[in-house]
Order: sequence, then structure tokens, then C-alpha cells
Amino acid sequence: MAAAHDLQVDPNPKSHPDPEHPDPVVGPSKPRFLSVLGPGLITGASDDDPSGIATYSQAGAQFGYALGWTLVVSFPLMLAIQMIAARIGRVTGYGLARNVARHYPAWLVLTLVLLVTGANVINLGADLGAMGDSVGLVTGAPRWILVIGFGVLSILMEVFLQYSRYVSILKWITLALLSYVATLFMVKVPWGEALSGVVRPRLQWNFDYLTTVVAVLGTTISPYLFFWQASQEVEDIHAYPDREPLKRAPEQGKSALHRIELDTITGMAASNLVALAIVFTTAATLFVHHITQIDTSAQAAQALRPIAGPYAATIFALGVVGTGILAIPVLAGSAAYAIGESLGWKTGLGRKPMEARAFYGAIAIATLFGIAMNFAPIDPIRALYWSAVINGVTAAPIMVVMMLLVTRRGVMGEFVARGWLVWLGWAGAAAMAACAAGMVASWFI
Repeated sequence: MAAAHDLQVDPNPKSHPDPEHPDPVVGPSKPRFLSVLGPGLITGASDDDPSGIATYSQAGAQFGYALGWTLVVSFPLMLAIQMIAARIGRVTGYGLARNVARHYPAWLVLTLVLLVTGANVINLGADLGAMGDSVGLVTGAPRWILVIGFGVLSILMEVFLQYSRYVSILKWITLALLSYVATLFMVKVPWGEALSGVVRPRLQWNFDYLTTVVAVLGTTISPYLFFWQASQEVEDIHAYPDREPLKRAPEQGKSALHRIELDTITGMAASNLVALAIVFTTAATLFVHHITQIDTSAQAAQALRPIAGPYAATIFALGVVGTGILAIPVLAGSAAYAIGESLGWKTGLGRKPMEARAFYGAIAIATLFGIAMNFAPIDPIRALYWSAVINGVTAAPIMVVMMLLVTRRGVMGEFVARGWLVWLGWAGAAAMAACAAGMVASWFI
């Protein structure tokens, strides 16, 4: 893999003079780093959505620093499977659902798409509710107005903003993750104990501990991230005229795969470091004060107020809003990609609304269902539980299919995955299968 200082990005990619290097190319100058980053950064940041923040907060509040190791273990597995998703999109020029539809039976595609879409809508609704609760905590504004406002804003951004501008906005929104780093340094952390939890797993063989481990892994490695990153690589092929699917333009492979590696490593590392910051923050505050039950990210912010002070609580709450604004479009968009690609629709955020009406309609409908969930007699915590169950059950078979695709020469040509990427990809699939088995087993314990 090329080091970051060996990469150079053309400031005007649409007029790139060298068609063999439409991705960031090898050169002596330092890159415009933000320009190098794209699908991987946005995907990784969206993984720390409000529902994920609630899971990491619960892990820290209930077990202190004892679960820090899970985010170290999950990092290489998450990195490998997201890199594989990106590679499939960049090499074939098709999103994940379209590739599955081309090579596997329709019933399998439909089943996976329906499960992913259902989980996404539930997650989306819970995230909108968490955003409304968090802003309400800071401003006192009515929750229902905030939920509707955030949902409508997300629809308008995805449907009407130009793709390049929209992606640029999403990149800047990833800076919201810094709020959790800031919060971490506003509390007193016993760093020796915290780092010990990262490098020395302290396993506990009880229901609550194992269930939380499953929840952390299931939150970190989620199917919607696979669909989103693969489809965004396809979007970028269309957005940059010099780019071609690598099967048709193998000479572009070296620079493209280098860019994917840098982008994905940066995005997944940022995601897991922020998750670790949330675990440390809640362990240093809530756990030591015996506040061990956190159901939502807004509850975590509220609980921080009397312990860490109003500023820490406010920064934590506003971080929920930033990550939610980033995650809602990814959840709705990945559902629309999955549905549209499997049914042969015209898909893509780079298309005009009237050109891809069904695709944009699916985005709007998924978001509206998420809004409606907040006005239905549905327990959001219970809904999130079932969302985690669906994600856990769905992730393993999707990852198996992805591994079969990325190692198949008829699909990937000369860009079939090899070596460590294959080993880690299969290890990730096995880990998620174990998560699914653990969730099923937990029903009978």
C-alpha cells in the first residue's frame, strides 16, 4: 500500500490529463487529503450513528473499560469487508445488490434486500428520534418538530443537491465525530486502566456481557455499510469522466486500489477510535457513578450533565445530531440502492430526480417511514433490538456472498482478492455468524 505522502490528487479531476490515473496517483507531492477521501470516510463516520453511540455508551456504562478490546478486534474485520465492498464496486462498475442479482437466484437477492431494508428503516427511525431528543435536551424545542425537520432535510439534500456538492457536505459533517474526542478530554480518564481494557481482554461468561459484545460487533459491522460503500464507488466512476470500471480499464487499477485502501483505512480507523472515545467517556463518568443502564444516546448525554458538567453533555448531545445528519442519508440511500439495483432501476445520487424517480422515491419513502415510527406506538428500544437481530442474521450470509464474488475471476477479472484480505474477510463472516448464533442462543438462556 502506498504511503499517504506518495499520493497526489488532481484539483480538477474532471479534466485529468492522464486516463490511466483518474484516481489519486503516485507522485512526489503531498495530497489534498480531503480530496483523496470519499466513500470510505463517509461510510466509516456514518457507522457511529446515534444508535451506535447508544450501544457504545451502554458498553462503557455497564462494563467500564472491559469491552475496549472489542473495538480493536473488530477493526481489521470491518476494514477488510469494507475494502472488499469498495473493490467490488470499483472493479465491476455495479453496486453490491446488482452484482448479487447478476450471479445468484432472485429469491436470495429479494430476501437479503428485504431484510436489509427493514433493518435500515428501523435504525433510521431510531436515529431520527435520538436526534430529536438530543436537540430537545439542549434547546427545549418540541421533539416531534425536530424529528420531522431532520427527516425532511435529509430527503431534500439527497434528492436536490448536486452529487459532488452533497459528498463534500457529508465529508465536512464527519468532523462532528470530533465532539466525542473533545468530550473524552473533558473528563478524567485513568489511562492505564483504560488502555489495559484495550490490550488485555477481561472475558466474562454471563448473559449481559456476551449480549453487549454481540451488540458492539453487530453495530460496528452492519450490512447497510457494505451496500453504501460499493454503490458510492460506482457513483464516483460516473462523477469522474476519466474513470472506468477496472475490468474494462485495468491500467487504472494500481492508483484506484491505493486510493481505496487509504480512504477505507482512514474511515474505519476514525470510526473505531471515536467509538473507543465514547466507551472511555461513559466508563470514566457513568460506570464509576453506578449509572449502568443507557437506552439511547440522548440518555447518555443527559446522564453526563451532573457528572461531567453541562458543556460535556451539550457537546455529546450535539455530536449525536452531527452523526445523525450523516447516517440518515446513508441508511435511506443504501436501502434505495439495494432495492433499485436488485430490480434493475436507474440508481444514483448523481442522476437527476426525474431520471431516477423510483430510486429517489425509495429514499423518500424509507425516510418517511422512519419519521412515522416516532409517532407510532412502538418502543424504539425494542425496535432497535430487532434491527440488531436482523442486521446480525443478515450480515453473515451477505459477507459470504461478497467473499464468493470478490474471489471469483469471472466477476473480478485480474482483481480477485488474495492474501490477507481474503483471510480477514472470511474471519469477519465467521465472526458475524457467531454473533447471529449468540443472539439466537440468548433467547433461550
